[in-house]
Amino acid sequence: MVRQDSAQQIVPVPENVTVQVSGRRVNVKGPLGSLEEDLSHLPISLSNQENGVVITTLWPRKRELGMLGTAAAHVRNMFKGVTMGYRYELKGVYAHFPVTIKADEKNKEVRIENFTGEKTPRRARIEEGVKVIVKGDDLVVEGTDLSKVSQTAANIQNATRIKKKDQRVFLDGIYVSAKGTLEAGKKADAEQGKKKGGAK
Repeated sequence: MVRQDSAQQIVPVPENVTVQVSGRRVNVKGPLGSLEEDLSHLPISLSNQENGVVITTLWPRKRELGMLGTAAAHVRNMFKGVTMGYRYELKGVYAHFPVTIKADEKNKEVRIENFTGEKTPRRARIEEGVKVIVKGDDLVVEGTDLSKVSQTAANIQNATRIKKKDQRVFLDGIYVSAKGTLEAGKKADAEQGKKKGGAK
């Protein structure tokens, strides 16, 4: 069996998106902003051609083919981020104490006050370029960078983790309830608004 000397994947570039490739660094610009990703930790080479971003790995074994797929997924996520954006929805569950949630954009943190009656607020870091909207007990996390949006959502969820108590009894916390794109989220919000308006 002859071993392949290279393997490649082509990621098509969407309309209204421009791509610059410098070594293993990718810069993407689209309607919702720009993103930059350094893929130098992966054993791949990148080139920007007419048919899309070409990702190549040499002498591919199972590990290299996996890395090739990872690089392609990163680039696809960047394209989706600058064209459609990402949105995570989180829902607060409180059975024991009323809680106040505040998004502090200046200090880049979410403060959760009176969680399980604690006097000291719990804090969760908001990653750079991510917006957090508080709607009562619910939160919406939005941005163009999937890793930063998901990390911010994880920071909020982890901030309300209860230790040394039975998780089956103490269900209090903030949990991710939905994931999707900004576009889909706006449509869902508009539909909800219409239903509320119709109910009146």
